[in-house]
Amino acid sequence: MSKTVTLRLDERVYDLFRKLAKSDNRPLSNFIETAVLRFIEVEQFVDEFEMEEIEASKSLKESIRRGHGDADEKRGQFA
Repeated sequence: MSKTVTLRLDERVYDLFRKLAKSDNRPLSNFIETAVLRFIEVEQFVDEFEMEEIEASKSLKESIRRGHGDADEKRGQFA
């Protein structure tokens, strides 16, 4: 089910978003939703090449495993 969200934008940002949405022939809300989802996809996930590097590094995998254990045990500081 869709949810309604109120978003306050600077007038310049609103005008830019509106123009870009219009150039894509999409509603403003769809443009913003798509842009945010693309940002999250890029920022939150590693690509296949980066994952290969991670998998190849024993020291990095061990560090991640220790960090995961610390998080499970609520040790350390989390930002």
